[in-house]
Amino acid sequence: MTTAIRPVPFPDDVTEEFWDSVRAHRLSIQRCAACRRFNHAPSLTCPACGSEDLTFEPVSGRGTVYSYTVLEDPPGPGFAELVPLVVVIVELVEQPGLLLVADLLGAGPDAVRIGAAVAVDFEEISEDCVLPQFRLTEA
Repeated sequence: MTTAIRPVPFPDDVTEEFWDSVRAHRLSIQRCAACRRFNHAPSLTCPACGSEDLTFEPVSGRGTVYSYTVLEDPPGPGFAELVPLVVVIVELVEQPGLLLVADLLGAGPDAVRIGAAVAVDFEEISEDCVLPQFRLTEA
């Protein structure tokens, strides 16, 4: 019997720096040098001002739960052992509207609330893949 594996991200030229930082257990988000707005998901131009002068800068990894859902059925074979799976949209403290989608680790569906404080945690799902996830914290 073969164990199903979870899907992994495939970095490209635009997202590679993000995934490199995550593999190093740092969260770095793309930022525009012209208008200083953070941008996620990474893109070729700043959605706020159109500048192509974008770099990646470390962020705190702290934020609040903006929204969430609970998956009762696995979205694929590699997730069968993880349900119920709490998926959160986190607004990072660095900027209003700076959102990341990830799993909530170490907490069941009854523990999560919109506005709850969270911090990034790094889940190693394989030798080559680390994912930024979140855990509940004190405010």
